[in-house]
Amino acid sequence: MLFHVHMTVDIPLDLDKAYVENLKAKEKALSQELQQQGKWTHIWRIVGQYANISIFNVDSAGELHDILMSLPLYPFMQVEVTALCQHYSSVKNEEEAH
Repeated sequence: MLFHVHMTVDIPLDLDKAYVENLKAKEKALSQELQQQGKWTHIWRIVGQYANISIFNVDSAGELHDILMSLPLYPFMQVEVTALCQHYSSVKNEEEAH
């Protein structure tokens, strides 16, 4: 299943800077691991914001939920999730038909 996920991070300014940097490092490592596994397939940063738009390819909505809940920065995120399916006019569908 494919999911479009818009994540906006809002870290309180009064949090310990070392703690925040540690969370960010853990978040980066986990996102890279998920990308290598093919589960977090695309990630784009939104210019001017601490936010990204991502595509996840997972087995179920439950798996996506578990992944999102495991993100170190999740407690500071606003998350919008949209389920996706392949559009009938996709070039990929045309190539698979031949």
